[in-house]
Amino acid sequence: MSARTPVSTRIRILQISLIVAVSLVSFAALTMPIALRPMTQALDVGDVSQTAQQAPRDIEYVSDIRTEEARLAAESAVLPVYSVPDAAIAREQIERLRTALQYITSVRDNVVLTSEEKKSNLVALSDVRLKLETVDYVIGISASRWEAVQAESLRVLEQVMRRAIYEDKVESTQAGVSSFVSLTLNEQQSILVSELVSAFVVPNSFFSEELTTAARQSARDAVEPIVRTYKAGETIVPAGEIITPADMEAFQQLGMIRPGQRWEDMLGAAAIIILSAILVPLYFYRRKRSAVVNDPRSMLVIAIIFVVFLVGARLFTNRTLAPYGYPLQAAGLLVTALFGLEAGLVVAIPLSLLASYGLSNTLDLAPYYLLSSLIGLLVLGPVRRFWGFVRAGIAISLSGFVVLLAYRLPFFAPDWLGIVQFIGVVAFAGFSAASITLLLQYLFAQSLGITTAFQLLDISRPDFPLLQFLLRNAPGTYQHSLQVANLAEQAAEKIGADPLLTRVGAQFHDIGKALNPTFFIENQVPGNVNTHHDIAPEESAATIIRHVTDGVQLARKYRLPERLQDFILEHHGTLITRYQYTQAMDAVGGDAAKVEIEKFRYPGPRPNSRETALLMLADATEARARAERPETDDNLRALVRNVIETVQKYSQLDDTLLTLRDLNLITESFVTTLRGTYHPRIQYPNAKVPDQDSTIHALRKEK
Repeated sequence: MSARTPVSTRIRILQISLIVAVSLVSFAALTMPIALRPMTQALDVGDVSQTAQQAPRDIEYVSDIRTEEARLAAESAVLPVYSVPDAAIAREQIERLRTALQYITSVRDNVVLTSEEKKSNLVALSDVRLKLETVDYVIGISASRWEAVQAESLRVLEQVMRRAIYEDKVESTQAGVSSFVSLTLNEQQSILVSELVSAFVVPNSFFSEELTTAARQSARDAVEPIVRTYKAGETIVPAGEIITPADMEAFQQLGMIRPGQRWEDMLGAAAIIILSAILVPLYFYRRKRSAVVNDPRSMLVIAIIFVVFLVGARLFTNRTLAPYGYPLQAAGLLVTALFGLEAGLVVAIPLSLLASYGLSNTLDLAPYYLLSSLIGLLVLGPVRRFWGFVRAGIAISLSGFVVLLAYRLPFFAPDWLGIVQFIGVVAFAGFSAASITLLLQYLFAQSLGITTAFQLLDISRPDFPLLQFLLRNAPGTYQHSLQVANLAEQAAEKIGADPLLTRVGAQFHDIGKALNPTFFIENQVPGNVNTHHDIAPEESAATIIRHVTDGVQLARKYRLPERLQDFILEHHGTLITRYQYTQAMDAVGGDAAKVEIEKFRYPGPRPNSRETALLMLADATEARARAERPETDDNLRALVRNVIETVQKYSQLDDTLLTLRDLNLITESFVTTLRGTYHPRIQYPNAKVPDQDSTIHALRKEK
């Protein structure tokens, strides 16, 4: 037990370290606002958008900001409202003009006044500021023409004052008086009329605050609320444009922004990561004897796959369709192809939840990732054929589309173009996931020495060159290997080990015998001289032991996976070649001090997995059963138990994590398989069968 404790502690530390490291990276991926969460950026009005901001989904909402902008525009378009022209002001000004005209007439007609006195009186008028030349013209004008000027002046002033004259429009109105003067007057009369009338033009319409406010309110009320619509993928703000308040409103409606890094976001991300991290230790606790859990390289590969696909998913969330086309399902498929379905499920479930967490479309993206991944894993199964990957890709595409029909279509109904686009990206996700899995599982297997079911099936074909080499050179060993493979495979299924790996490992465990086939009893022709009788026990043992190292050399030459080399090295562990060791002891009279036992010991190491332990037990059991030919189940069971006890006696199973329950299951499995191999045969009588000629002769004689 002391030799196992450091290894177990080291693995436990590695497990905890990987969980913590992956959790920290996942937390960063979920909380970094720009680098990994472009859909929830901390944008503000006046900022320049670094990237084109697109709507992640269809939306229709009443834009308060755009509505207010339209109402302000309508309000500002309303001109100031003035009161109606005041007739009293017009009458007052006409009366003042009439008084002024009467005064001018009286001055003109006064014969007592001299010309200079008349000019002085007219210039001194307070209501009208006449020019000197005008005064001269007024004094010198005939009575009839002056009467015409008076009448026209009163008429023009009445016309002008009927119109609205604002305080800021007096000068322009005065300048336009000449246009109202009748053309029947001559130019001098027209100028005189304009000068007389202009002096009495005053404002008659004044600004009304109350009327203006009412008009503006009416204009505001007339503006209907503005409904803004965005289609999924439509650009809200192009790259390089300044963000407006209306843009910010759209971002808020679509859930594309958040006010900085809130503690609620941090806490939520931490909660989902902790929940996901709990799943892995539970798996470790439940599968303590799993080869994946106890292999540092396998755990590191799984951690890398998880982190790479999670970060990639977070980077692909800045487009509407991209998250649905991102082949996140490939992570679960890849882990399943490399390490089995159970490990794939442990990766796919938390990865699907984390990849979609906190996004605006989480409610449909999370079930899309999760359900399509799980269905893809179940369809992929044990990965025994190329078509398994194709079926998994089709299953991912179909299930993903069905999930979107259930979780997206009822809430965000797209147009027909949007539906076609979703069909395209979902189909792409399925087949790209299958393609990526097929490619990466091959690359991982070749570069990291990970053994996949695909590889095992390929090299276990009867036409594989190394198996053909074994069959041609050592046919007895080939048959022995097949029988051992049957024994070990059936037992592996019983105890939950890897049946395919166990079977293929058993097929290749004795390939080293093909280099010296006649040194092994199963390849010797009955009646021939046994080669071992003519050589020393030490040399005989060295030749037999060499089949282990020869097997490793052949495995490397034919590029067998490293995992299969473990079967070659460990199937005899550190046991000794007992037959040759007994011969050596007999030769020295039983004096153990004279025999170097290490010369008779296999190089090992001892089995380090349940699969190689099964091979050791199956190999020894098949050899003894072939030699002893037990006839009853009790004899078979006793033989198997004796083999197991012998192996345990020499501590060959200490590193394999096999339990007593496993050993009982192995015993019953071996007995069942051997019963079919060594069942009793019918003994046929030795009566001579008559030949055809004698039979015909006897028939003729009877006739």
